[in-house]
Amino acid sequence: MSSSVSPLAPQTVPDMPTIAGVRLATAEAGIRYKNRTDVLLAVMDKGTAVAGVFTKSKCPSAPVEWCRAKLKGGKARALVVNSGNANAFTGKTGRASTALTAKIAAKAVGCGEGEIFLASTGVIGEPLDATKFDGVLGRLAETAEPGDYLAAAKAIMTTDTFPKVATATVKLGKAKVTINGMAKGAGMIAPDMATMLSFIFTDAPIAPAALQALLKSGVEDTFNAVTIDGDTSTSDTLLAFATGAAAEHGAPRISRASDPLLKAFVKAFNRILANLSEQVARDGEGARKLVEITVEGAKTKASARKIAMSIANSPLVKTAIAGEDANWGRVVMAVGKAGEPADRDKLSISFNGIRVAKSGARDPSYDEAQVSEAMKAPEIAIKVSLGLGKGRDRVLTCDLTKEYVAINGDYRS
Repeated sequence: MSSSVSPLAPQTVPDMPTIAGVRLATAEAGIRYKNRTDVLLAVMDKGTAVAGVFTKSKCPSAPVEWCRAKLKGGKARALVVNSGNANAFTGKTGRASTALTAKIAAKAVGCGEGEIFLASTGVIGEPLDATKFDGVLGRLAETAEPGDYLAAAKAIMTTDTFPKVATATVKLGKAKVTINGMAKGAGMIAPDMATMLSFIFTDAPIAPAALQALLKSGVEDTFNAVTIDGDTSTSDTLLAFATGAAAEHGAPRISRASDPLLKAFVKAFNRILANLSEQVARDGEGARKLVEITVEGAKTKASARKIAMSIANSPLVKTAIAGEDANWGRVVMAVGKAGEPADRDKLSISFNGIRVAKSGARDPSYDEAQVSEAMKAPEIAIKVSLGLGKGRDRVLTCDLTKEYVAINGDYRS
């Protein structure tokens, strides 16, 4: 966790309301860090529905495997998250750690181990000493309150420079429901399902299958459209919990994701995912520029996504942006290597609304001074027009600075 906050951090932090059926508590368990909270316990009321999406990495962490297995039950009573140790690439020891953590948490909360969900973030390859949770989780279960989401978000940070939270209130039927979310992530970010770690809570009465469908759909143009460094984590986990408490105030029970009553809720839910994923991009390790890349005129949306990601993950493009250089040649390179349909002589590129390349060559009106001034902005928009079809997509990334190398050069040590 950095001592200096990213210059791209949001200027304001929302007031996070309570959600009926959710209680939170944090503590210092001494997993890796000293003098800071590193464990979060969220306790949910009985009957809380759960949904989740996880990394597609072939080397997933032990908590990811645990959650995948328990998700089939569709119900959750508690979430335990620790920072400082990812419990990934830890073999039998890692699986034993998750089992022990779940056992301790289940006893503390008073539920079955199948209703405990786990997430870990931090160093890969180091055994996690789950005995450190013994006693800690019991105290947290006793002191948990329906309150401080900001403190919860701080407890799960690693190289993050600021806690990431978002909230929305929306009508479901005639009742008001609330959606709260938190996330962590700053490096090893190229989600292939969700994000590093993110957790969504709502009091809406939504069945597990419907919640799962909403979550799976919602991540595609939010968390899956963000990249910091092109590296998909072993621990990517996004879990959503719906306590159903709003049913007591007249909110209808939802069993299908296609229910017309969910229309406003889905928009708010997706706004939360988009907000959190943008905050992750704003907190990219060492970042000084938030970069939006839009590709239009592609053969398909999927083709536009691949090209946009090729640009966003290019170290040459990202370092040029860090140097405030509108080097469209590097963008051309990234388009060309993406392996998707493209025609050099139809290609146009713009930086922050200024067209620098047109029809496969430098724009006739190109003005170096004008573009150089535009590149000093903290937010950079790159638009690529392929002129081949109607496919369009957008991804977020950040620049690549010397600080990124410094952070990752001594991360483990």
